[in-house]
Amino acid sequence: MTIYGVLLGPPGVGKGTQAKMIAERFDLAHISTGDILRDAVNKRTPLGLKVADIMKSGGLVSDEIINSLMEEYIKGLPDGFLLDGYPRTLGQATFLDNFLKDIGKGLNIALAIDVQDDEIIRRLTGRRYCPKCGRGYHIIYDPPKEDGVCDNDGEKLVQREDDKPETIRERLRVYRERTAPLIDYYKNRGLLEVVDGSGSIEEVHRLVLQVLERRGLVDKA
Repeated sequence: MTIYGVLLGPPGVGKGTQAKMIAERFDLAHISTGDILRDAVNKRTPLGLKVADIMKSGGLVSDEIINSLMEEYIKGLPDGFLLDGYPRTLGQATFLDNFLKDIGKGLNIALAIDVQDDEIIRRLTGRRYCPKCGRGYHIIYDPPKEDGVCDNDGEKLVQREDDKPETIRERLRVYRERTAPLIDYYKNRGLLEVVDGSGSIEEVHRLVLQVLERRGLVDKA
């Protein structure tokens, strides 16, 4: 059976990491709204200019913009995908369901990764990246060889605005207010699976694989 899934959870729980691992393992498309939006901001596209200030403050981009963006991406996909960071509101979830129905597809799993807020803040505030080559680091889990300097090119590492403590707290507040209701939405549809994301990347991945196997979406890995 082909996976048509969404990944849920606050920022910093490891959705992107797990989505990439699953997508590579089972040859699925991985669509990250965060990556798409950041690329648009960096390239200063019309969409990027619209959403730059919203993202900087930790807010959510409007349903209308995101729905249009995702509709275009999903239309051209082969069978099987993982959506990472979408949907984020009940309005987006309803739009997605109706759109997939129109193209003869439908979700078969909503995977929620759960991590406590204190741990999320610790994870995100430690992230740094190189503005020249784009390589990412973490001051605790994946530090550069020389403090504050990129291993590749010696450029000074920077912290993204959306990884600063005040922005993270706002992102978590927005998530609890607008995105957390999706947990009940997908639970009521029988699609929800919750995985503890507090362990190592490998430990969390094993839990994810167990869920996919139990659901009959993949053969025993």
